[in-house]
Amino acid sequence: MGAGIAQVALEAGWAVTLFDPLADATERARVRIYDGLLRRASRLEADADAMEDWATGRIARLGLAASAAAAATDAHLVIEAAIEDLAIKQRLFGELDRSSPPTTVLATNTSALPVSRIAEGARIAPERVVGMHFFNPAPRLDLVEIVAGAGSAEWAVERATTIADDWGKTPIQSKDSPGFIVNRINRPFTLEPLRLLRAGAGTIVEIDDAITAAGFPMGPFALMDLIGIDVNLAAARGLFEGFGRAARFRPSPIQEELVAAGALGRKAGRGFYRYEEGRKLGPASRFERVERSVPGAATLAPEAIAERVILAIANEAYRALGDGVATADDIDRAMRLGASHPFGPFEWVRRTGIEEVAMSLDAMSDEDADTFRPALALLREARRTRR
Repeated sequence: MGAGIAQVALEAGWAVTLFDPLADATERARVRIYDGLLRRASRLEADADAMEDWATGRIARLGLAASAAAAATDAHLVIEAAIEDLAIKQRLFGELDRSSPPTTVLATNTSALPVSRIAEGARIAPERVVGMHFFNPAPRLDLVEIVAGAGSAEWAVERATTIADDWGKTPIQSKDSPGFIVNRINRPFTLEPLRLLRAGAGTIVEIDDAITAAGFPMGPFALMDLIGIDVNLAAARGLFEGFGRAARFRPSPIQEELVAAGALGRKAGRGFYRYEEGRKLGPASRFERVERSVPGAATLAPEAIAERVILAIANEAYRALGDGVATADDIDRAMRLGASHPFGPFEWVRRTGIEEVAMSLDAMSDEDADTFRPALALLREARRTRR
């Protein structure tokens, strides 16, 4: 993520300094960034020499620092992309706070940890700590969630928003709430298919095919393999704890078993599918058939599978709206840009009909009350529609 964000800044003409505590990580990042710049240059429809000149000119503005303090000394903006560990991030922000000018915006790229808690590490000027959550791969995905912690100053939030916009991204402001917008609202995209798989409602191929047939660019199991099952599990655990161990965010035992076995997805050569040199070969042996863990369970039709997943996403979107995480329009934009959904959840509800959605959720709530019990914001809107 750090390399991808650095590439975005370099493309916009910024000078960038990288630091990583692993000695060879920054040099690997430099190579990756230069390759990324060359690929970006190839889309500019210039000749080979012009492409190389553009990429070389941009990479010349990339420097390497020997410490986080050295990287932050004269920085206008610092973006942290360290491991998702609160104690590590707090220590890092303490160092950045002591070594950077008071006008420097200190941003965290965390996807799940509270920005307000991370800011506690900055004892001198915690008000300049904000969230700037980029999506992977950062050079290609347009969304940046701008997150204001409890003590974030308005000037810091606005400056982070302006910078993201200047870099060609779409900044959307979010409340400092577990998972922010996308990681919270998109959690049913993987958790509901995992429940269906465990119940024997379909194979991973049948479920993935049902989701792509509904317009999504990738099925949930292929997506988990792509981003890493361990990464997806960590996000699920974070939301589960962040929402007081709410049942709808409970991580799946299937994910736990795969991670324990080292089957982490593409990067490990196996996960839900098998891979060879990055190429998907087919389902992993344990997923080649349906195992019915619920007596009498029947496979669901593709349309029914897709409907369950979309209903769960839409219901969580209304919960987030009720919690004041973001506006309905911003949530729709965030889900299209950050999760590559073919439509926003509110857009889908309007097209489907809110009363029909409320009735469908109510009918499913007997099986899984926490996931499908209609959100209060959805019920209120349905009542207003009937008047």
